[in-house]
Amino acid sequence: MTPPAGAGAFLSAHGWAGADVQPLAGDASFRRYFRVVAPDRSAVLMDAPPPHEDPRPFVVMAEWLARHDLLAPAILAADLDQGLVLLTDLGDIRFRETVDAAADDETNLYAAAVDLLAGLSRRPAADVPPYDRAVLHREADLLTEWYCPAVGIVPDRAGYRAAWDAVFDHALADAPVTVLRDYHAENLMLVGPDRRLGLLDFQDALAGHPAYDLVSLLQDARRTVDPALEAAMLERYRAATGAGEAFMAAYHVLGAQRNAKIVGIFTRLWQRDSKPRYAALCPRVWDYLERDLAQPVLAPVRAWFDANIPAERRGDPLVIGA
Repeated sequence: MTPPAGAGAFLSAHGWAGADVQPLAGDASFRRYFRVVAPDRSAVLMDAPPPHEDPRPFVVMAEWLARHDLLAPAILAADLDQGLVLLTDLGDIRFRETVDAAADDETNLYAAAVDLLAGLSRRPAADVPPYDRAVLHREADLLTEWYCPAVGIVPDRAGYRAAWDAVFDHALADAPVTVLRDYHAENLMLVGPDRRLGLLDFQDALAGHPAYDLVSLLQDARRTVDPALEAAMLERYRAATGAGEAFMAAYHVLGAQRNAKIVGIFTRLWQRDSKPRYAALCPRVWDYLERDLAQPVLAPVRAWFDANIPAERRGDPLVIGA
């Protein structure tokens, strides 16, 4: 977490000469974040180094969210060729730690997060690529590409594709909305005395089904969400939007697809990127995946999993593959 070589000159050019640059966070990508602290103010420096990262989609989406009255970091300065972006500082009060420390407040905080998604579903989609069948397949394939080899399984790849193809019609929206794609407890901030929700990590937004971000929130790979809370929040969303049973079918199909993808991504982060902590999160994701697979709409996909990945091979790939 050493600041990039060009950070000093970039900050000086934009009025932050002499500021203290402190490590703030890294994530599952190549992006890194630093807090820039001056005597009377602070900001956040995002390092999204080319060619691994492109900060342009983040900048575009941050501006789109602001135009639609959603709280995202404002862009104070940017050098897109270096991958450096200076952002307003949304503070240190994160949704994840807040709900973990205040169980009595959990329902209210999740309700606020669900209400934000209900509002987002009523806005026209941003000008972003579609979350279409090809993307859904490509993401789901990460499980067979990474997880299966890691646990010693040679899967039926053609059957896997066919099983997903049989259910993906449910996951394609007639009227697409902006899908933030990583809308979960560790990417939400609570800002100001009214604890307004601040949004992070939205640069991969696509235009797709509104159920996807709800899955991301309520089947959180990094934080266990109780099934009773999940059910209550789904009812809250449906009451606010009028979503019917077709929405629930989409929710479970996208839940299974997202969880299969995450199992693959977390395995890849362990094997390719030397981040073994992500492998240890896989058992939670498998629990969510199996809950979704139990839904009748996912019968073809459940049959594939039953035939290809035995129960004892579902879990932490680092442990199972040892």
